[in-house]
Order: sequence, then structure tokens, then C-alpha cells
Amino acid sequence: MLKQAQEMQQKMMEAKDGLKNVIAEGVSGGGAVKIQMNGNFEVVKIDISDEILKEQKAVIEDLLVAAANSAKKAAEAKTQEEMSKITGGIQMPPGFKFPM
Repeated sequence: MLKQAQEMQQKMMEAKDGLKNVIAEGVSGGGAVKIQMNGNFEVVKIDISDEILKEQKAVIEDLLVAAANSAKKAAEAKTQEEMSKITGGIQMPPGFKFPM
């Protein structure tokens, strides 16, 4: 049993390292603002269309927030999917956070 726990821990560490390669994208303003976030929830790219730059500052800020929130939700889903592969599909209790 201890060996299995150690193997699971090793797989978890490998998965954590692999999450930086998982990319999720959030979009707002009909594609005018796109934010890419990795599985570690780090923003890796922001794309803002030239047209949207003509908008008021507050509008751009709102679009950035919406795209970031969308990217975070997508990254959470992809991260959960990757972790599910490691746990063999075992459902973790609601609110459970992997020790990473």
C-alpha cells in the first residue's frame, strides 16, 4: 500500500510539471480579447484586436477581466481532466485540492 501511495505521489508530481504545458484560452468581446493561461493558472499570452483598442479604457478593462475569468475556468477544467487521468477517474471530494 505504501508503494502505491509513493507511485501516486510520483505521478502527481509529474502531472504538476506537465500542467505548465496545458494551455486554455478565454475569449471575450466576440473574440476581440483572447487570453491564454497554462495549467498552473499563469497567463502566457494576451491578444487584443486593434479595433478594441479604440474603445474606452473601462470597456477594455472589462473585456480583459472577462477573458481572464473565462481562461481560468477553461484551465481549471483541463487541469481537472489531466488529474482525473492520474487518479484513474476516481472522483475527489468537492473542494479537494491536490497537494501541489
